[in-house]
Amino acid sequence: MPVLTSDEALRNVLQTARTVAVLGAHPEPRKAAHYVPLYLHEHGYRILPINPVYTDRVLFGETPRAALTDLDEQIDVVDVFRRAEHLPAHLSEILAMRPRPKVVWLQQGIRHDEVARELAEAGIDVVQDACMLALHRKLGIGRPGSQ
Repeated sequence: MPVLTSDEALRNVLQTARTVAVLGAHPEPRKAAHYVPLYLHEHGYRILPINPVYTDRVLFGETPRAALTDLDEQIDVVDVFRRAEHLPAHLSEILAMRPRPKVVWLQQGIRHDEVARELAEAGIDVVQDACMLALHRKLGIGRPGSQ
């Protein structure tokens, strides 16, 4: 499984994904970890927020989970809003997910080549340093599964 970079591969992820776990989801509307998943939610994706600080709230119609390993369903994309230096600590959590996600997407400004390599070696596609919202708009994608 590769690190995805082509518009065609990114379009395929955005068109086929249905369920997105958002690692580092946040309730503050001015933060990208809120407005990006909100945009995706408004465009038909099911958003599962992951943040141990906010498990007493509802975000995007779901109660946040404390950890990715609290999920027990197929996740198409893990969308990461954590700084690169925190990614190695999340690697084992991602690899422990059952079933494993199809894609781990590191948001714009987030890159960790070693973590990406290990995820790819484990059979998980990876996107680095790219905003799902911006690419969704740029590639002209409507609702998931359309076009």
